[in-house]
Amino acid sequence: MTRVEKTDLRREAGQRTRDGLQTAALELLAQRGQEGLTLREITDRAGANVAAVSYHFGSLKALCDSAIEHALERYLDAQIQALASLGPAPTLQEVATAFAGPMVRALAAGGQDLVVMRTVARVGIDPPQGWERLNGKFDQSRRDAVRVLTPNIPGVDEQELIFRTRCAAGLLNWLALAPIGAELATMSAEQIARQLVPVVAGAFRGDAAVGR
Repeated sequence: MTRVEKTDLRREAGQRTRDGLQTAALELLAQRGQEGLTLREITDRAGANVAAVSYHFGSLKALCDSAIEHALERYLDAQIQALASLGPAPTLQEVATAFAGPMVRALAAGGQDLVVMRTVARVGIDPPQGWERLNGKFDQSRRDAVRVLTPNIPGVDEQELIFRTRCAAGLLNWLALAPIGAELATMSAEQIARQLVPVVAGAFRGDAAVGR
């Protein structure tokens, strides 16, 4: 085996270890958040040694930050893409379907997809400090939601639409962690969407639905 081949194998092994540590951190963060999470728990789950965390990430906090950022980016990218894919004049139902889509798919798929969403949900409830670097993606997601909601809910200003969007996001976060989320996870994506999309659309509509 040549020196280059040995170097490539070491690099691949190192990447597997790094990915394994991040996956283990994500799974534990999804279960209970950062409070009380230990380095030993993560390395035991990943089948790695404690020194690997220092080598690949520098510290427990940096590893958790990396895992959280990975989860948030996956979620935001999926939501931004879903909203961007809507036609020029989407209905409120279509907007709600796109907005809830990442959560619907995660609940139906389970596994790592749901781990990511549960991590996002915990961060949404208790955001870590110093996450300004993701503000751009959060702002884009809100702008995209407001852009497609405005024609469907005339007479409601931008700040109110942002508030309703944040409420809808909070509802989705709650579902990822609440017992009802486990009930939904036994259904198909189509069944989940049938129950969830009207609720999200109602959050967007706000008092426009009162009296109907």
